[in-house]
Amino acid sequence: MPVALADLGWNHEFEQEFAPYAANDWVPARLIRDNKITYGALTVEKGRFEEYEVVMSGKVYHDAATDADLPAVGDWVALELGDEDHDTVIRARLSRQTCLSRKSAGHSTEEQVIVANPTVVVVVTESGPDLNLRRMERYFTVIGRSGARAVVLVNKSDLFAADQNQAAVEAIQGLNPDAEVHLCSAMKPRIFKQTLKPYLTKGHTLAFIGSSGVGKSALINELLGDEFQFTGEVNEITGKGRHTTTARELMVLRKGGIVVDNPGIKEIQMWTDETVLRERFADIEDLAMQCRFQDCKHGKDVGCAIRIAVEEGRLDQERHLGYLKLDEEIAKLLKRKKTRQMTVERRFKRDHKIKARNRTDRMEYEQDLRPRA
Repeated sequence: MPVALADLGWNHEFEQEFAPYAANDWVPARLIRDNKITYGALTVEKGRFEEYEVVMSGKVYHDAATDADLPAVGDWVALELGDEDHDTVIRARLSRQTCLSRKSAGHSTEEQVIVANPTVVVVVTESGPDLNLRRMERYFTVIGRSGARAVVLVNKSDLFAADQNQAAVEAIQGLNPDAEVHLCSAMKPRIFKQTLKPYLTKGHTLAFIGSSGVGKSALINELLGDEFQFTGEVNEITGKGRHTTTARELMVLRKGGIVVDNPGIKEIQMWTDETVLRERFADIEDLAMQCRFQDCKHGKDVGCAIRIAVEEGRLDQERHLGYLKLDEEIAKLLKRKKTRQMTVERRFKRDHKIKARNRTDRMEYEQDLRPRA
């Protein structure tokens, strides 16, 4: 059956933005793999998928203000096709309609793009040792900023008791009523596929994230119908798979839909803003509005509605502490970003002064060299 760019997620908005590039005989393609030096890019030619190994042009690199502006897996790009003597080159990156990202690890203030243009972000966890509600809150926060839809798969349901599985589903659902939470197991592939079927529609991209060993690759193997990702048996002691995904990759399913498998995420540091955080913790925000004093620190302050709610059991203390920690992380990130911006501006002004002074010195020198009348 012939395929089209729409099978890769192409839409009217991308087509409109690409129009000026088409005049250069460049072709649209979607990045499916980042090989560090090169990329894997997928396009459609004569009703068939064609994959190219491509390089990034110097202009695309130098036009990027930060690493997050560079092409990433899931991005749509404009390619100038090469031949035996010339590389196929990325000449432009189209705007992202959605973007799942986090703060780079360490003390950096840089954004790290996980997947560009996802339609749905699927978080894979379990009701056993991997379940961490505070980490799940972080997932929901960054997904909320991405613009994608949030889905959670509580995997390995066959390894844990039914009441434990149900408790996990209810706890996760309580964190985000808008998310869709499902029990599943790679050992029951038919049920798992039926669960994901509504999301696997033509051109829709599902980005799978979660801790290492939680079963993402095993689930994706079932969707692909073969062992595209190599997985081993589950360790009886740790409950984790012996082999995990080491590279981010976008894969198109034969029956429709696109999946992106990501390496296990050890930490999900915040790359979001205060507005998104407030939306994810609306219940705590509503309580804060009831505090006696407007500048309440929500600790031992007199008349603190949040502290009273925790004491009375109406608000989970761990959820409150998680909120405060996220709020503190965002504040620190914003402060570092502001400091970095000030440093960049000072360097720009300094370089501008140096260039102006050099230009003046050169003009004076050239003036001195001119013959006098």
